[in-house]
Amino acid sequence: MPNIVSTPVNTVEDIVNQLTEAVHEHRIQPGTRLREDEVGDIFGVSRTLVRQALRSMAHDGLVTIERNRGAFVARPTLREAREVFQTRVLLEPQTARAAAEAATARDMKVLERHIALEHEALDRGEAGLALKLSGEFHLEIARIADQKIIEDFLHQLISRSSLVIALYWRRRTALCESNAHHELIEALRAQDADRAEDLMKDHLLDLLTQLDLSDRPTAPTSLHDVFPS
Repeated sequence: MPNIVSTPVNTVEDIVNQLTEAVHEHRIQPGTRLREDEVGDIFGVSRTLVRQALRSMAHDGLVTIERNRGAFVARPTLREAREVFQTRVLLEPQTARAAAEAATARDMKVLERHIALEHEALDRGEAGLALKLSGEFHLEIARIADQKIIEDFLHQLISRSSLVIALYWRRRTALCESNAHHELIEALRAQDADRAEDLMKDHLLDLLTQLDLSDRPTAPTSLHDVFPS
């Protein structure tokens, strides 16, 4: 079910969180214009607060602000799409290795919960939410590895990945078909650093192969449909 704004939202953080969630869940498509007056009307806030929220999202790479045109949900180019996943392939296998050396039983429960929520979302047909949860699974591995700088960097990369997938993903059921996350958990549980590293690399390369890197338009999104009053 889409989130419904039933009460006025009056902080920049609230606006950022709800817009970001809608982008990650693909309820707002890449290229959608985010008009300050429309966003302000939806959330019951001034254009000043909206402007601050959009700048914050631009810092995270989710929004582009164009002079004399306004703010738009970022639309990664083909080159950027490749670079996002190629960078993740460079970083995350080493993060998985470090996580395997540090993981606790509590960490395993957190990761297992993520997978359960992913599959529940897929069973409800909420592919966008499942992809958002999948991204959070990867961030949890960075947290377990206790690599704060890489975790912060991955947060931006995974945000961009969501946009890339919204544009270029060609096999939406791939997450459901893949056992990659389950296998990663077993490698972490066994503290098998070599296997965790190899599994993460293979998983990300597989995701990259599922991108249809050809330019194609996306349908416009009405923000009032995403956030009905």
